[in-house]
Parts: sequence; C-alpha cells; structure tokens
Amino acid sequence: MPESALSIVIIVILLALAFDFFNGFNDAANAIATVVATRAMTPTAAISMAAVLNLVGALTGTAVAKTVGKGIVDSDAITIEAVGAAAAAAAIWVLVASRMGLPVSGSHSLIGGLIGAGIGSGGFDLLVASGIQKVALGLALAPVAGILGAYLVMVLLLRLSSRAGPGRINILFARLQVLSAGFMAFSHGSNDAQKTMGIITLALFAGGRIDEFEVPLWVIFLSGITIAIGTATGGRKVMSTLGRRIARLRTIDGFAAETTAASIIESASRLGFPLSTTHVITSGILGVGATQRLSAVRWGVAWQIATAWVLTFPITIIMGGVLAFLAEQFL
Repeated sequence: MPESALSIVIIVILLALAFDFFNGFNDAANAIATVVATRAMTPTAAISMAAVLNLVGALTGTAVAKTVGKGIVDSDAITIEAVGAAAAAAAIWVLVASRMGLPVSGSHSLIGGLIGAGIGSGGFDLLVASGIQKVALGLALAPVAGILGAYLVMVLLLRLSSRAGPGRINILFARLQVLSAGFMAFSHGSNDAQKTMGIITLALFAGGRIDEFEVPLWVIFLSGITIAIGTATGGRKVMSTLGRRIARLRTIDGFAAETTAASIIESASRLGFPLSTTHVITSGILGVGATQRLSAVRWGVAWQIATAWVLTFPITIIMGGVLAFLAEQFL
C-alpha cells in the first residue's frame, strides 16, 4: 500500500477512536445516571465501575460490529475516504451534543454518518437496503420496548414490595441498583464499543489492510479501552439531564429502568442489532416515571431530548455526505 494511503487509514482509525471516546463520554450517563441520582453510589465510584464494565462488555462479541461494518454500506465498494467522513461526522455531532448536555444517540450519529458518506461517495447504490431496514427496526422498536418493559417491571416490583416500608425498600434497592447499574454498563460496552470496531474494520478492509471482514483482536481491545476512557472522563452534564431532569427517581425506579434497559440492549447485542443505548435507558426512565403519575415525568425535557434525536439523522447524513464528497474531491 502506498504511504499516503496508509496515512489515510491511520487518520480514519483515529477519527473512529475519537467517536468512541466521545460516545463513552456522552453515554457515561446511560449506565450510571440513575444510580447517582438515587444516591445509591457516588459519581466517582459509579463512573469507575462503568468504565471497567464498559471494557469487559466490549470484549464479549462482534455481531454488532459486523452489522455496522457490512450492513449499512457496501463494504466492497466504499472508499477509505468515505469511511473517514462517516466517523468524522459522528464524532463532531456527539461532541457538540455532549457540550450542550443532550444525550443523543451515538448509534444514530454513526449510522447517519455512514449513510451520508455512502451517498456522497458513490450515490444510493452504495447503501445496503436490507441492512438499513434491520437497523431501523431495532432503533424504532427499542424505545417502545424500553417504556413498556420498564413500566411493567415497575408495576410488578411495586406489587411485590407493597407490604414493605419505604425505608426498607430504599435500602434493599440501593444495594440491588449497584448490580443493575453494573449490568447496564456491561451491556453498553457490548453494544456501543462494537460500533467503533465495525468502523475501524471497515476502514482496514476498504484500505486494503485486511483481506476479509473479520474484526482483529487488537481492534476489539483498542475500541473497548477507548470507550472505557471516555466513560471515565465523565459526561456529568448529560448525567444530570437523564438522572434528575426527566423524572424524580427512587432506588426502586432506578433498578427497574436499568434492569429493563440492560436486558434489551444485551439481547440486541447478541443478535447483532446496533441499538441506541441512550434511547433505551431514557425510555426506561420515562416508563418508571409514568407509574407514579404522568405528571411526574418532565415531558418538556423529554421533548427536548426527542428533538435532538430527530435532528441527529438529518444532521449526520448531511455532514457525512458533504465530508465524503469533499474528501473524494481533494484527497
């Protein structure tokens, strides 16, 4: 491979890792916002636990990575420049959203960037319709499952604990919530870190560095470590939005939301569906909040978050397309 082409591959890998870091930074709140909001754990302890379990989760599979790397655009036709454009678009949008305190979807950002880059590089023929439909199905159904699942789990828990006093319930679920927050962090790593693995593997394949689309072991470790570092760095502003501004949470609420969300995400990871972990945990919080009363949920904040979600696809598609077009012209 010419030295210039190798340099482009390295740049794309660095862009993908930048996305991975910012994704971990933004999504730190997904795993631990509720456990911090209910004071079951301190922010420092929760962030440390989340970082470690993000890494562990990232090492458990590659099904999502293969969906992202091969299921959105034609891996045999996409150029290395277009892959870089997709990673750059996703990283920029997640960084901007993190600075604004908006828990946007890293999945939506990356997939939108890939779609836009594919169109900007080679037109609509580069898109894989069946793969995009699969991804869209998972992204659409996950929030519904999060709301309904958390609502039902919460109703069941309230009935089972109806004879216990509030103090006893709080102590019990404060302990259980540490486990559910750990499960959430693990599932986040198993799904979100794999998206970066898919992009890096696609870059290696498009750049001629590997002959078949198989995720190298060093890519798995590098992606897992990077998202763990991003998680450890924080995302405290987003944590406040999820943990306190959507609904007032008790320890039993946090346990129900986290357990439901983590179960959905982990199931999707094994099936190769790249879900939005932000969507699932936020939907879970809405679901448990609605069991208290509908007015207990701050729907204005929820609407602001939903607006950011809706904007993510068009913004990243446009950014990915423009960046890919420019890269094709000048690189």
